Amino acid sequence: MGCKITAFQEEQKKRMRSVQDAMDALNGKWKIAIISSICCYGKRRFSDILNDVEGVSNRMLSKELKELETNQLIKRTILDTQPISVQYELTAHGNTLQNIISSLSDWGIVHRKKIIGK
Repeated sequence: MGCKITAFQEEQKKRMRSVQDAMDALNGKWKIAIISSICCYGKRRFSDILNDVEGVSNRMLSKELKELETNQLIKRTILDTQPISVQYELTAHGNTLQNIISSLSDWGIVHRKKIIGK
């Protein structure tokens, strides 16, 4: 019986570590909103994301995008345009978040209706 409890406890520790890893990659006020913007449109320029995510500053958006790129969730492409512009899209790994983003959106709609009736 003791082995089963230990195995169960180890599995729970592993699950909690994996939740913490996910939260570390997505941590921050803006990351989920940024990913949502890119999810909705596929490819987004910096200014498009800035307009989509209400309240984020240029500096904070730049910081968050760099962190998402470091975590291999988004890909940054410099476009050969005048003036030069930058485009962001989800990586294959980032695309695995689409179901999570969709579920969060669905939950958010239900939650908003429950709390404020709209």
